[in-house]
Amino acid sequence: MTSDFIIVRDSTPSAAIPKGMVVAMGNFDGVHLGHRAVIAAALAMGRAHGKPALALTFEPHPRSFFSPNSPQFRLTDEAGKLRLLAGTGLAGAVVMTFDKARAGTSAQEFIHHDLIERLGISGVAVGYDFHFGKGRVGSPGLLVHEAPRLGIEVDVQPHIDIDERPVSSSAIRMALAEGQITEATAMLGGPWFASGEVIHGEKRGRVFGYPTANIRLDKNCGLKHGIYAVRVGRGEERLDGVASFGRRPTFDNGAPLLEVFLFDFEGDLYGATLDVAFIGFIREELKFDGVEALVHQMDGDSAGARAALAENPDAFPKLGKIG
Repeated sequence: MTSDFIIVRDSTPSAAIPKGMVVAMGNFDGVHLGHRAVIAAALAMGRAHGKPALALTFEPHPRSFFSPNSPQFRLTDEAGKLRLLAGTGLAGAVVMTFDKARAGTSAQEFIHHDLIERLGISGVAVGYDFHFGKGRVGSPGLLVHEAPRLGIEVDVQPHIDIDERPVSSSAIRMALAEGQITEATAMLGGPWFASGEVIHGEKRGRVFGYPTANIRLDKNCGLKHGIYAVRVGRGEERLDGVASFGRRPTFDNGAPLLEVFLFDFEGDLYGATLDVAFIGFIREELKFDGVEALVHQMDGDSAGARAALAENPDAFPKLGKIG
């Protein structure tokens, strides 16, 4: 996609909203295979109607609103989610603010005011388990029931299983927490990625030949601490490397940090924003008796990462531009 990807927010003037749109509705955390089935249904409906298809999603994630004191491991922040949505072929996204007022909106009011009066939709695609409105009363069944009277089309997508395991955002979080990168990638339909700005670290790595680009991930990131084969995006450029995510037990056992060593790269990345795609899990984080033992292990980790990346030469999330 290009920068033509439309983002409609609560503050967007009605005149700027593409009327007659078809929406794929959901929270879309991770934009996994189940979400992509809903999106594909909306795209097909949009083509049939001759109307643009957009995602309709909510920020912050409703779970964060209802449980503000419980850690929430999001697979994608808002920007990451929108970039993934922009890479699916959708014309844009409707981002509704999830606050006290929206949480108190009844399902019927949401359908009539938000979907019909404000957005003027001609169709909606949802997953089988998507609920909305106060008390989560709104359901795919309610949309189907209301569709004839409202003059809209409704498509409800069934669940998707991989090896008899339902695909869901929670299942992907669990896989990442266990270092099961292959399983997470299969459910996502591509590698999981995280983005962040390169910050200054202790600069230990450069002393023993492994200078790293350090990125502080979200404090609630539930990725298993360990060593990973990664593919890094800097704009349109792709760079292969090996990364450590964890507390550096050999040195300081500090706050979790992502440290990325890029193969065959020289340059200054401080202040740059990188997309780090996780391609393979190499090993768990370990404490070593000294730098020599650590460097020896890192040599082996790098070889393992190069092999994993060679087996997946094109693996990288399909990201679109959102502005």
